[in-house]
Amino acid sequence: MKERVQEAIDKLRPMLQRDGGDVELVDVRDGIVTVRLKGACAGCPMSRMTLKNGIEKALKKEIPEIVAVQAAR
Repeated sequence: MKERVQEAIDKLRPMLQRDGGDVELVDVRDGIVTVRLKGACAGCPMSRMTLKNGIEKALKKEIPEIVAVQAAR
């Protein structure tokens, strides 16, 4: 499943990079995807919205087994 998640993230990456950000896959465990927001996304006040309404929504649509997407601590 990790490979499928990475492929899906690679499709989202250009959208984030256009705004100076990026996303890195950290782990996939029990349907929970952990990512690290980088660049402009890392300190952006809208990063939570990007994570839940953008990344999580897109990943769940492509890979229904995903339960949640969370930011790495």
